[in-house]
Amino acid sequence: MKLYDFPNAPNPKRVKIFANEKGIELELVTCDMRKGEHKSSEFLKKSPSGKIPVLELDDGRCISESVAICRYLEAIFPEPNLLGASPFEMGHIEARNRHIEFEMWREIGISWVNGPIVAQLGIVKQIPEAKAASDVAARNYYERLDLEFAQNAYVAGDRFTIADISLYTAIEFASAMVDLKPESSLKKLNAWYESVRSRPSIAVLAQ
Repeated sequence: MKLYDFPNAPNPKRVKIFANEKGIELELVTCDMRKGEHKSSEFLKKSPSGKIPVLELDDGRCISESVAICRYLEAIFPEPNLLGASPFEMGHIEARNRHIEFEMWREIGISWVNGPIVAQLGIVKQIPEAKAASDVAARNYYERLDLEFAQNAYVAGDRFTIADISLYTAIEFASAMVDLKPESSLKKLNAWYESVRSRPSIAVLAQ
């Protein structure tokens, strides 16, 4: 299986971490977003939205969207389980992951689009007020997470799941690219982050 990737892009990284947790080897194919390769007519046949990651199966069929790809990988490699082992756990993990995507990633995305790195590209008209609001919303969510980690070791309970992968990549990207690193006073959140960052599935990507 081939995974269309771009170095350090957060969504492909979610899939790579997920696959590493399961011991799945994927052939990585770089899709250079700086050159617009993700918008080429050939790539759009694989992903009509023109986004990465895309998983290409051995028979040429393709699956786009990081969570959808992870669902496929979980179906063919069910252990270790990362999406839920019981009906309740599946629903709970799904809910927690969607919280991260809609309440954390959304705000980080707004701050990114209206931030200094994208400003240098000159491709969008930025709205400083939008960034100010999303920065506040992201930091408020960090505070919520810090309280939640006082009750649970991981995002969705007592074990590592896809929800932790989503949160880890969100904080890593926000810290490095959006100037939204969690405050040092958020002890529980930062302890969770350091613990997760040391997992072999994640640490190997930094090598």
